[in-house]
Amino acid sequence: MARLTALAGGVAATLVLLALPAAAHEHPSGITDLVTPAVVRVEASSHVEITLLDHIGELMHVERSYDIPLGVGTGIVVNPEGAVVTLTRVVKTDKDVAIYAANKIFAEHHKVKIPIDFERHKVKDDLLEHHLKECYPPKTNVSTCIINVTTNVTIFPNVSPADPKGIKADIVKTGPQPDSPAVLVPTGRTVGSVGMPTAPLADKVPDQQGSPTNVAGFTDRPGANVKETVEIAHLGKGGGGQDAGRSFADPEKKIDEPVKLGALVDRGLLGAPVIGDKDGHVIGMLIGGGKEARMIGVREILAALAKAGVAPRRGAIDAAFEAALTRYHTKYYTEAAPGFQRVLELYPGNVVAAKLLQTSLQKRGGPEDAGSKQTVAPAPRSMPLWPFIVAAGVLFVAAGAGAFLLWRRRRTPNDKTPDDQPNQPPPLVAAAAAAAAASSVSSAPTSPPVPLDEGANQTVVVRRSQPFQVIPQQKQVLTEQDQPSVKYCTACGMRLGAAHRFCGYCGHPIET
Repeated sequence: MARLTALAGGVAATLVLLALPAAAHEHPSGITDLVTPAVVRVEASSHVEITLLDHIGELMHVERSYDIPLGVGTGIVVNPEGAVVTLTRVVKTDKDVAIYAANKIFAEHHKVKIPIDFERHKVKDDLLEHHLKECYPPKTNVSTCIINVTTNVTIFPNVSPADPKGIKADIVKTGPQPDSPAVLVPTGRTVGSVGMPTAPLADKVPDQQGSPTNVAGFTDRPGANVKETVEIAHLGKGGGGQDAGRSFADPEKKIDEPVKLGALVDRGLLGAPVIGDKDGHVIGMLIGGGKEARMIGVREILAALAKAGVAPRRGAIDAAFEAALTRYHTKYYTEAAPGFQRVLELYPGNVVAAKLLQTSLQKRGGPEDAGSKQTVAPAPRSMPLWPFIVAAGVLFVAAGAGAFLLWRRRRTPNDKTPDDQPNQPPPLVAAAAAAAAASSVSSAPTSPPVPLDEGANQTVVVRRSQPFQVIPQQKQVLTEQDQPSVKYCTACGMRLGAAHRFCGYCGHPIET
């Protein structure tokens, strides 16, 4: 019994080891590779042009322009045209940048000490205080400042070499809350000839607590020294919602994940995609900051896109990349390399494709390449040729035996071979002779019939492909009294005319 238990345990362990490669195939380590090419850095600023009307001394127009940062974060490209989803507070602020510009120009021109921030301040000089107050918005007929504010949004894609200028974008839709999704569309150029790589969006957020996820984003503008930051996280209790969002919690309680992710939010991962571990699709976006981090769900992202009139979809770059990525993660490096090269032709700056192409070329044809193993090693289950040869021989013998039996069955006991009847005419010749004799009896009753050989078979067999065999017959001696007035061929019995010299049927010469 103990031996059976040990044997069963060994079989179970073997099955578990065999199942490990399948599990690794379903959950590859590079699950974030589908999304990271579509992760971008988003930077928003306000360009303020302000003119100060100085009435204290001589009338002066003081003109200044300032670029005031609004927010930075991470965005996700959702269609080949370059539409991006990020958070509202990345591109919009509730602070008044006009107040910031008024404080700065007053401090610079009038040399007064006031904080340069978004708050309204006072100065000790009553005249300057009056002019400062009239400089703050809103604009009136007695305003001392003329202010024009423009919001600039720039997208920095994940490309190599890095794009120092970025792509300008317009704000299409913002949400009612700072952590609501915002939709952007590019107004300038795009990087690739067929658009940009996109991130696949999931249908819903996993309900199971502790579901593994990955968070990917940028802490600064993408470049040679700034790569995407990827962090593992696990979903906590509850579902995604616009008010609170979905929390994070480590099932093993080894790491305080909200604090860890909150620090990443403060470093630039605000709005970063939360990637499901099952299929690598985006299930939400990272929000929060400080010591708290949460996630808004993918349904809110889809709702914001619908309100903005932007349809998420995949493109030609994504199709080529997914096909190459599948071959790469199944260790078919020889087949994966041309796929990644095609991706780089469509989108030359794809950092992820370039990195995976380099790895594929290094491992191509090596011991880890499953494609080369199939090419070199013969198929172990290939069928030999000898069964086909034996089967062909059996069929040939069976066909010959069937033909012989069919030939024997058609023969009758009374049939004789030509060797047995060397002097007998063919059946067709005999039948022709009988027909001629019958015709002569009906046309000339006084003429005696031409006798036929005994044993002649009168069965008519028409076989045009075989020549007639003419066998000379014994001449019949007739007396002058019995000489008929109508002549017949002595070879086949065919009736002849008076002027015939040869039989019209068999060609036998007529003796005179």
